[in-house]
Amino acid sequence: MESAESLASMTGFGGAAGEAGGVSWAWEIRSVNSKGLELRFRLPPGWDGSEPELRVALSKRIRRGSVNAALTLRAEDQGPAAPDPEALARVLRLAVEVAKQIPGAPPPRAELLLALPGVLRGPATNAGPPAPTPALRAAVAQGFADAVTVLERGRFEEGERLRQVMAGLLTEIARLRAAAEAAAEDQPRLQRARMMENLRTLVGEGLSLPEERIAQEVALLASRSDVREELDRLASHVDAAQALLAEAGLVGRKLDFLMQEFNREANTLCSKSASVSLTAIGLSLKAAIEQLREQVQNIE
Repeated sequence: MESAESLASMTGFGGAAGEAGGVSWAWEIRSVNSKGLELRFRLPPGWDGSEPELRVALSKRIRRGSVNAALTLRAEDQGPAAPDPEALARVLRLAVEVAKQIPGAPPPRAELLLALPGVLRGPATNAGPPAPTPALRAAVAQGFADAVTVLERGRFEEGERLRQVMAGLLTEIARLRAAAEAAAEDQPRLQRARMMENLRTLVGEGLSLPEERIAQEVALLASRSDVREELDRLASHVDAAQALLAEAGLVGRKLDFLMQEFNREANTLCSKSASVSLTAIGLSLKAAIEQLREQVQNIE
């Protein structure tokens, strides 16, 4: 069962098999990622009445993912194969008559007659799948619970692996954010220098602008190129994501929403960049955030 610090993946497999009352049964349950909880059952004919109970039991333990559960039943053999007396009599009579018409033909051989279609009958079996008797139904229900337990265990194990991968990506994002902060220290100065160079070119061409207007434009451009807010929000998002990983539980949706905020800040950072180095860092940030988003898609 899930612990207070468990993080579950939506991907997993669970199975269980057994026998009850001469009937073998087997469960296979597979789950993959999904925006919500989708349950699909494949049950033998006559067992549809068990689905509502199984659906409720599964939804109490799995909260998110696309889950497919399949039950197979097989009645055990009821005895050795035996010849069909009427069919054997017919083929024997026909074989003897044919042998009489062929001079020197040997008498019919028993093993060849038994190998003819319809002569040898297999073990007695029911026409359809075994009926859901109380004992068999109870065994199948317990087997289903066991299969779900195996599925949960696999999802938690995969969730722990994902936690480690995502923690590493968050560390990388934090490192890139710090590098971006260092590269952005010169951002306003570079923007002002670039604008002043453009203005000098325009003035050289005879264009006259009031000094007050020039100062306003330079200040506005410097403000637009300031990425400190984006970097501060990125740091906050990293802290929030790390807290969710530590909290675990059903945090997949929260992490998914947080990824949108990560992307927004990285995109704005790139659009405001005034240097090749900051742009390169911003692109690396976007790549790391995309890798993190891909992993988040698998969290319950």
